[in-house]
Amino acid sequence: MNPSRMELGQWGEEQAAEFLQDLGYVIVARNVRTPYGEIDLIAQEFPVHAEGEITTVFIEVKTRSSKKFGFPEEAITPRKQDHIISAAEHYLQEHPELQTNWRIDVIAIELYPESIPIINHFENAFQ
Repeated sequence: MNPSRMELGQWGEEQAAEFLQDLGYVIVARNVRTPYGEIDLIAQEFPVHAEGEITTVFIEVKTRSSKKFGFPEEAITPRKQDHIISAAEHYLQEHPELQTNWRIDVIAIELYPESIPIINHFENAFQ
């Protein structure tokens, strides 16, 4: 049975959250709606050294189960990038406690039949 687009997206977001948590990120929120669109995941990355700053990370997750439309990250058009940036800025205005360093990452997940998922993490994907 092939998963629906929504099921695939939800599965991908869960995989991305687990991947980030394994790297030490703390998930702050999921599927946050703003006037500019939805933010898939919001996380905090803690510094390796005590003197570093916490970074708030807004994550766009793209999951594909076919190569028919290219790589998942290719689905993030300049217009989509603008919406993600605006959504992140709106969220930060609503949550001043998180107004530290911030960036936008993309996690691209490829799930093909009879293979393990391929996860690519693009840090600071665009600004």
